Amino acid sequence: MPRLAVVTSGGDAPGMNAAVRAVVRAAVAHGWEVHGVPHGYTGLIGGELRTLGLRDVGGIIEQGGTVLGTSRCERLKSGEGLELALATLRTLDIAALVVIGGNGSQTGAWELAQHGAPVVGIASTIDNDLYGTDISIGATTATDVALQAINQLRVTASAMTRAFLVEVMGRSCGYLALMAGIAGGAEAIVIPEAELPPEELARELRAGYLRGKSHAIAVVAEGARYPAEALLSYFREHRDRLGFDVRATRLGHVQRGGAPGAFDRMLGTQLGVAAVSAAMEGRFGTLVGLRAGEPTLTTLAQVAGRTRPADRRLLELARMMAM
Repeated sequence: MPRLAVVTSGGDAPGMNAAVRAVVRAAVAHGWEVHGVPHGYTGLIGGELRTLGLRDVGGIIEQGGTVLGTSRCERLKSGEGLELALATLRTLDIAALVVIGGNGSQTGAWELAQHGAPVVGIASTIDNDLYGTDISIGATTATDVALQAINQLRVTASAMTRAFLVEVMGRSCGYLALMAGIAGGAEAIVIPEAELPPEELARELRAGYLRGKSHAIAVVAEGARYPAEALLSYFREHRDRLGFDVRATRLGHVQRGGAPGAFDRMLGTQLGVAAVSAAMEGRFGTLVGLRAGEPTLTTLAQVAGRTRPADRRLLELARMMAM
């Protein structure tokens, strides 16, 4: 009976458990034995695998996070860590390793693949900056969490006649800020892909007041040149000249902890099954993502060390809707 191992690595994302569940059940359905790797690549290096059966993944599809646990493992980048991970795969006679994670995780998967490991990746990151997929597991749920926060802050902003800065996650990609900002009716959006200096942001917010708005929301990506803290400091320093004050809310990791929505549950399920199919066909060294609505494979060589920026064209849509 061939053995398949599944690992969740890097930042957790809503829908990871749906992918784990799908991998286990699809593999078992085809006669494979499945092992779960706890705590990301750290568990692989330590050889801490445990057998996963059908009932072990029952009732997890609706849970956020990952039941396997995860970590960011710098040790895999060292020669010693890489060799220990490979030794675990050889010792346990693992015929396929499914890696669920984002950029760092898939770069690690590529390193393993270059040394002969039978690896298939699954695109999972709330940042949605992974090359090889239109949308990654966790991105839509994280956007919905940010949107809910924006909706609630808008109530307070309107009542108090104030401007709010809402900082969302996303590392160096502005996807979450763009999606949540447009859907939340933000007056301004600040992303890494399109620099917006404090003075220009102030002009956009002031223009909203001049058009008769009683409040303003600016959604700021954490990876922007001027994140929320820098903007807040600038607005405070120049309050008398600018003529208005702002408040800032940093959502942080709350965006990663939501229960996955229907889309992320379906996406995790589809990509999990597709990853098992790729493993059975021996199509290793690949990433399973969603393109044009269909699960597709992209070589890890194309994915590793590469990110996909947010679509800057959506900024024009955002500006039009903010009028």
